[in-house]
Amino acid sequence: MIGTRFSKYIPQDDEKSSFDKISKIFFQLLNYTAGDANEALDWLNQLNNEHGFADNAYGIGDFIEDLKAKGYLTDSNEPGSFDLTGKSEQTIRKNALEEIFGKLKKADKGGHKTPIVGSGDEMSSDTRPFEFGDTLDAINYTDSLHNAQVNHGIDDFKLTTADLEVQEREHTSANATVLMIDISHSMILYGEDRITPAKKVAMALAELIKTRYPKDTLDIIVFGNDAWPIAIKDLPYLQVGPYHTNTCAGLELAMDILRRRKMQNKQIFMITDGKPTCLKEGTKYYKNSFGLDRKVINKTLNMAAQCRRLKIPITTFMIAKDPYLQEFVKEFTKTNNGRAFYSSLNGLGEYIFEDYIKNRRKTVR
Repeated sequence: MIGTRFSKYIPQDDEKSSFDKISKIFFQLLNYTAGDANEALDWLNQLNNEHGFADNAYGIGDFIEDLKAKGYLTDSNEPGSFDLTGKSEQTIRKNALEEIFGKLKKADKGGHKTPIVGSGDEMSSDTRPFEFGDTLDAINYTDSLHNAQVNHGIDDFKLTTADLEVQEREHTSANATVLMIDISHSMILYGEDRITPAKKVAMALAELIKTRYPKDTLDIIVFGNDAWPIAIKDLPYLQVGPYHTNTCAGLELAMDILRRRKMQNKQIFMITDGKPTCLKEGTKYYKNSFGLDRKVINKTLNMAAQCRRLKIPITTFMIAKDPYLQEFVKEFTKTNNGRAFYSSLNGLGEYIFEDYIKNRRKTVR
């Protein structure tokens, strides 16, 4: 072309692209090292030796310096060691949100996984087919006319009820959620890491609520022999302990927290892989890991019944497939009038995302 000069293409900002590429690996490794930056960097070096994703132009040493310069790492009190910053903790949550919830696709019309939304206060970006009882002001005329043209053509134009699309609305009432995470020893037994996916889901849910539903509240509880709350910023560092499973203590603490919340809509999500095996009686612990101990089970069911009386539904995400464990979950769910999902680790995030969205669109009267 006249007046145009061509030259050899030289990629710009190679270091930035190299940093982004390596940082994705590094932040994934932090999930598996419970936020130990030094162990993650050690693993990163080993992976680089095997796969060579760094090169002479941009090495792991350059990457570490960039992490410090960009505010992701600080020097530890121990020479040659590093600590994560608040910026890193937020980045881990954002990555979890994108990884788990960012890839969810809306199901086809009538699909089982599509969240159901009724009339509400705030317009949603979603539409659905017109149903008997929908008001005329909810009709999306642009999409409806488009459907009519596609279905009937332009020459003999007509608009039927089958062509009508309705704009969804969301209730804007606030929701109070407690997420309970089982950190008993079984969460890492039998060669399966169950705690890391649970942590990722918790971080994704926390980031979703903070960014999209700031009026909602999310409290996170971990339970082993005892139960205690943790801050969202502590999630990357969460580890499994040498604990039994005191589900009763977790539910008791969750109820105490939700009693203090002024929201009308309250719920508990519980991620676990096993049955209750522990109670605290005064200063001592009653433990029995063999079979279903009715003393422990009955106390746990009593707590589920209390939640039901307080109108606090419990959704249990069971990440184990043993039939006798599922029988306990069925009994627990029936007592609370809640819900249960028997989920694989890969599907855990999708189940929790859809259940959270569906629940917050309900208005408890």
